[in-house]
Amino acid sequence: MTIDQTNYHFPNQTGFYRGKVRDVYAFDDYLVMIASDRISAFDVVLPRAIPYKGQVLNQIAAHFLAATADIVPNWLIEIPDPNVSLGRKCETFPVEMVVRGYLAGHAWREYKAGKRSICEVALPDGLQENDKLPVPIITPTTKAHQGHDQDISRQQIIEQEQVLEGAYKILERYALALFERGTQMAAAQGLILVDTKYEFGHLDGRIYLIDEIHTPDSSRYFYANGYEEIQRKGLAQKQLSKEFVREWLIENGFQGKDGQCIPDMSDEWVDQISARYIELYEKVTGKPFAKAPAEDILQRIEENILRSLTLR
Repeated sequence: MTIDQTNYHFPNQTGFYRGKVRDVYAFDDYLVMIASDRISAFDVVLPRAIPYKGQVLNQIAAHFLAATADIVPNWLIEIPDPNVSLGRKCETFPVEMVVRGYLAGHAWREYKAGKRSICEVALPDGLQENDKLPVPIITPTTKAHQGHDQDISRQQIIEQEQVLEGAYKILERYALALFERGTQMAAAQGLILVDTKYEFGHLDGRIYLIDEIHTPDSSRYFYANGYEEIQRKGLAQKQLSKEFVREWLIENGFQGKDGQCIPDMSDEWVDQISARYIELYEKVTGKPFAKAPAEDILQRIEENILRSLTLR
């Protein structure tokens, strides 16, 4: 059984929001985020849920939030269920801080098309796909509740007062420090953190790291072993991310554009995606993945959330 969506009604609940992947239940001071098994690509939710994907995302995020709490305070208070996070209700900054250490994914597609700057951040000539950048760069995007996130520059964010300059400088500092920690932790597992995104919020005058961190939905990883040789040969790097899903969609004529149809996802393909997510969990965390019971999963989640809420 997978979690396609939830429709709970909890005591003292004040709001509900369904994102691309998470179902978010709001209370006066807390948020409860349920990581569903939905999968999105090109900002479109695909038609089939992926077994254990939500558990993988939730537990990787918890792993890295705990490991970076000395850098920046984060929203998480507890994990009442393998698919659930409960934490502080923050006011969200309306931008995502995308940090890139390598030229891959969207950045490569832009570069290949002839662009030599992304979000007004200059890139040198002569780079190949997946090359390491001279230094990590921040290429922010807008946060779209529907449709596509859009690239936006630091200057535009400040001029439009989406984030005040003083706060934005703090977000930049936090984002680069988190990326450095993530890079170190990935290297310890024989991986390369290629790029990732961070989201921040504020509460009572304090900035918090919110949402997920260093998961396969928000990050891209390469295997360190063989990276240099693969680059010299001009071959595709083996990735631990959901980029392989995007590549499959592109090969089958879908990039989220108007008029395009999402290709059918076979049972075998769904199982393969699930296996890749579990592989990423084990490689990134260095821990074996323990599958949570899949029977009556919606009841299990509801009971665990109710138990946690009664203790608030």
